[in-house]
Amino acid sequence: MAQPASHDDDEKPLDPAAERVRRKLMRFVAINLGILFAAVMAVLAAVVYKSGISESEDKTPAAALDVLPSGEIALPSGSRIISQSLSGSRLALHVALAGGAQAIFLYDVAQGRILGRFDITGLPPET
Repeated sequence: MAQPASHDDDEKPLDPAAERVRRKLMRFVAINLGILFAAVMAVLAAVVYKSGISESEDKTPAAALDVLPSGEIALPSGSRIISQSLSGSRLALHVALAGGAQAIFLYDVAQGRILGRFDITGLPPET
């Protein structure tokens, strides 16, 4: 039977200078892996923290209210509501006025009053 040829390539101990370079490289890799691990953990902690924060708005369900809010919103006569949008306790009404103009009324449902009126005007075409 033939015996395998001995390899002269077998790992030989490194000379002291190469061993120092290898140790420095291994220390560099270990430190950077530690920093990378800490950064990933910080990002994950931030994501978990942000997902756990509740918004400051009142999250009382409508069914839990004893009295349902009601009231009147005084709009100019002859106007009609085109669209509405609700955000929190603020209601925005897009209204077509009697003269053909349009306006947006901002109404606070909690306070029961109109906060502002914004007339929509057309700009002249650019020349």
